[in-house]
Amino acid sequence: MSARMNPYLNNHALVRPLIDLGVTVQGYGLEKSLMELVKIRASQINGCGVCLDMHSREARKEGETEERVLMLSAWRETTLYNEREKAALAWTEALTRLSEKGAPDDIYDAVQANFSEKEQVALTLLIGVINSFNRIGVGFQVPPISQQRKAA
Repeated sequence: MSARMNPYLNNHALVRPLIDLGVTVQGYGLEKSLMELVKIRASQINGCGVCLDMHSREARKEGETEERVLMLSAWRETTLYNEREKAALAWTEALTRLSEKGAPDDIYDAVQANFSEKEQVALTLLIGVINSFNRIGVGFQVPPISQQRKAA
């Protein structure tokens, strides 16, 4: 892998609005643990190491169990997640893989049944934000934070 520029280093003003949107979304009723699960799941799908590293650590710091973090890619095959989390994870997968099947009605129906209107918008924006950060991380091959620390 060839070294690419760090998109955050000298371009903070360009990235700041995306960071601010992510912070704004957090104030609309979504649980911190649910938001971290959504960020991790989108990052798994997109293969974004820096985001996986960051949000897995953040989830654990906020009290998320190791088992739930590790089993996230197989959430359908376990009873570790509640209906609200399952609806959010299905919506995350649908919107992250939008070109494959769009946003199916059955998945939206589950979101509508588990989230208020404001929460639905906040969840959708959160998914958009993490997908944008994943594209920055993967596009510029930003290494996981743990690797950045070792290199420093």
